[in-house]
Amino acid sequence: MSEGTRAPHRARKRFGQHFLEPVWADKLVRAMAPRCDEAIIEIGPGRGILTRRLAAIAPHVIGVELDRDLAAALRDESIPRLRVVESDFLKLTTPELAQAVADAGGAATVRVAGNLPYNVASPIMFRLIALYQDGLPLEDATLMLQREVADRLLADPGTKDYSLLTVLIRQGASVTRVLQLPPGAFRPPPKVHSTVVRLQFHAPDPAVRDQATFAAMTQAIFSRRRKTLANALLAYPPATGLARDGLLASLGIDPQRRPETLSLHELGRLADALPPPVL
Repeated sequence: MSEGTRAPHRARKRFGQHFLEPVWADKLVRAMAPRCDEAIIEIGPGRGILTRRLAAIAPHVIGVELDRDLAAALRDESIPRLRVVESDFLKLTTPELAQAVADAGGAATVRVAGNLPYNVASPIMFRLIALYQDGLPLEDATLMLQREVADRLLADPGTKDYSLLTVLIRQGASVTRVLQLPPGAFRPPPKVHSTVVRLQFHAPDPAVRDQATFAAMTQAIFSRRRKTLANALLAYPPATGLARDGLLASLGIDPQRRPETLSLHELGRLADALPPPVL
């Protein structure tokens, strides 16, 4: 069946399903520019609008689909070069994904594409970074996100959108904006605008002494982002007994600054000077 004659699958609200329209799938594939020597993991292929286009170019596409009916429909269609994995992407382990890549031909480079449900977009991005750091050969991920989430990923220090998400994602990946999508790019149309971003994975930058300390400290001080940094550090229990003004001054950081103004590398220097979180 063609895309126009295939019986439509009703979007399921509990899965956050909004299916991409064909014209926008064409634009996304052009922007992604898949190559003929790489494997692509598609998170949530849905009805296969994007999947068919990717499989027409890339030699191996691995579609990870949570919805059993959609997974079955894709299998029944027998799209060449597509392997369907019926699973929650967040529950797949690094060895399982590595095996899926090996079974698909063992490409040296793996790229990711996905129209992510907005309610799990952040956990999926963190999972992708963890997979890269675990050794899965991920080059990049081209992801459709709610526009407000994309704005946070791209924010600069000192702006209203600069947040914990900005810091923790950008420590492990550079982020670029690729496309802006109106609600009409999807069926059913969501109530928000969307943005396609590209995450290019890299080694942690800043490379910190202890990742748990960096994450816990950043989360704590961003919970008091409008307070002075000396006061915001009180939200991180291991810092409560320290001479915070003196510590910050020794790092070349003004204690009167606000957490939202610190760059990633300033946050890294501060984390390296603090005790680890109490577990």
